[in-house]
Order: sequence, then C-alpha cells, then structure tokens
Amino acid sequence: MMFRHRRTVAAAALAAAAVTGLPACSALLGEEASLVDATSLTVGVKADQPGLGLQVGDGGFEGFDVDVALYIARQMGIPEEDVEFVPVTSAEREEKLGDGEVDMVVATYSITQARKTEVTFGGPYYVAKQDVLVRSDATGIRSVRDLEGLDVCQGEGSNSAVRITEGLGIAVEQTDAPTYSACIDLLRDGEVDAVSTDNLILAGFLAEDPSAFRLVNSPFTDEKYGVGLPHGDVEACEAVNKAISTMYQDETAADLLDTWFGETDLQVVTSVPQFEGCA
Repeated sequence: MMFRHRRTVAAAALAAAAVTGLPACSALLGEEASLVDATSLTVGVKADQPGLGLQVGDGGFEGFDVDVALYIARQMGIPEEDVEFVPVTSAEREEKLGDGEVDMVVATYSITQARKTEVTFGGPYYVAKQDVLVRSDATGIRSVRDLEGLDVCQGEGSNSAVRITEGLGIAVEQTDAPTYSACIDLLRDGEVDAVSTDNLILAGFLAEDPSAFRLVNSPFTDEKYGVGLPHGDVEACEAVNKAISTMYQDETAADLLDTWFGETDLQVVTSVPQFEGCA
C-alpha cells in the first residue's frame, strides 16, 4: 500500500532502527502502513457538486462529503488543519488511491463489487437513491421508464446509465460527460434529455437552479456511499466504520444532512447505514 503519509511511518521505523541497532529494512519488514497511524490526511472530494463537494472562491471545499471527511478525521485523532482536500472526478478515484496521491476518497463513491477489487471501502456513510433530473418543462417524464429512447447523461466513471440499461432493461442513449456539472450544462442547453445519478447529487444541482430543473423523485436503486481507502487497509476501515456509527448516534449526521439538504424536498435517511464489512 502507498500512502502520502508513509514518510511519517517510515521515519518512525528508521528512528526505532537507529535506537535498537537493527537495519532499517528489518524495522520495516512486515510492517504494513495504515491510515490509523497517520498524523495528516489528503482526502479526495468532488469539486463541482453543490451540497456534497464544491470548490469555493477561496480555494477551499464545502459540502456534506467534506464535513463527513472532517468528522472521520477528528475521530481518528487528526485535526482539521491537518486535513488537505484535493479534487477528484469519478473516473480518477481508483487511480489516485492506488497511486497514493490521496489517502482517502469521500466523493459520492458508490460501493460496488468491481470497485472492491481495487479499493477497501469503509461505510457506507449514506445510502442514496438513484433518480432522474429533467428540465422543468419535461412534464412527460414521471419515472425512469419514461426515459426509453431518450438521451441520458452520466459522469465519466459512473455506473448510472448501466443501471438503467442493463439493470432495468430500458434502452436509452448514453452521453458521457467529464463531470456531473457538465451533464447539468448539457441538460440546461437541451443537448440531453435527462441526468440520472444519486438523488443527493441531483438535489444539490436542483437547489442551485430550481426554476430550470425538476427532480422526477421516483428512485430505483440504492447507492451506498463508501469511504474509499487503500486496498487492504482493514484497520483503517474499522476505524472509519466506528467513526460513522458515532456520527449517526450523536446526531451529527442528521444535522449535516439538514444543513446541506434541509431546504429541498428530499427525504433523507438519518439512521445508521448497514455496513458492508471490512474483510
């Protein structure tokens, strides 16, 4: 496993080796770095999703995912000032974790069996529902089945369109855009008929321009948002799950969901999600 904080772990091992007289390689042999040993974190978040992960004018980030990441970091003993946020797209998440460019990803990262072969997931920290966003004048679209033959946009690296075509057997034209904000621009300009992804994502875009869009509000899948961790870091996964449990039990999760989505009509879930397990 490669972590950005590996320097800290390695330095500690080298120091121990100097004291004991052991070779540095012996001190490191068999030692697997874990995020639970980190003194700082680099977290990948979305930069263009209102209410979830949005880069603001001062270069900082705000949203539900950002606040969740900060809460988890505090529970792991890492203060806010030692957490660095960097933008990631859906298509970059596995690569940036695998290359050690980020230590953790909290970016509307749906847990799937395929992704589990490359990423260890903590959580989920929230279970969203896939839904559909259309232009406000598209009154004929009342459910996902009404998308038959229409052009649906998804962000690159997402599984949203596959869940419609293969999962439900509904034939749609698929348009891939670099990000979901790009999909929203295409929808606004009439170049696609709908955007389909998690309802938290869609609610954030709807809140920014409620007169232009309409949430169909006919959910059809569960989207389990996981905390992406380097593959094999079971210890960190267990620590993350403990932090998420506490976040719901002390009602922080409910407060955060109200802060970011309370002014929408979205029915949020405030009970502890069922965890996937860390093995």
